[in-house]
Amino acid sequence: MYPYLRLLKLLATKKTRKKLVIGDESVLPMRVCLVDIDPFMELNNGRHLTMMDFGRFDLALRSGLISVVKQKGWGLAVAGASVRYRHRLKLMQKYTLHSQVVGYDDRWFYFHQKTIRHGKVHSAALIRTAITSKNGIVKTRVVLETMGYDNINPTVPDWVAAWAAADELRPWE
Repeated sequence: MYPYLRLLKLLATKKTRKKLVIGDESVLPMRVCLVDIDPFMELNNGRHLTMMDFGRFDLALRSGLISVVKQKGWGLAVAGASVRYRHRLKLMQKYTLHSQVVGYDDRWFYFHQKTIRHGKVHSAALIRTAITSKNGIVKTRVVLETMGYDNINPTVPDWVAAWAAADELRPWE
């Protein structure tokens, strides 16, 4: 089940957290709860990705993107992900979720997200996202201009570009 109580808490505390711009890092305190665990009493691998939704949503909320998306009737979509799991997060352990837009090209925004506990990265993901309309994907330039950004120069780090290029080579059924 989707953790709606966490979503409500994020919405309720929006005004107590500072505004962000594209490129800033969102850091959210989190805790592994009973509904998050697998039979091994640790954060379920799928739940890692669900928790990362909150980091992207927090950035979108605090940067004003959500307001623009609602105003224009657009949507948010995840179009790809690569995840590394390194260390377990056990029931009731606290951790922080770090989320940042690390680049964008003509169509995609790329988020790097990490779960960290006591300075150790437990999982990390590269997530490709898009803003969508009834006509398809909205160009990142249009999204950023609508948000009030100017001098928009799409840039993607080499490691992100390599991942995106490799993903294009993958056969699709």
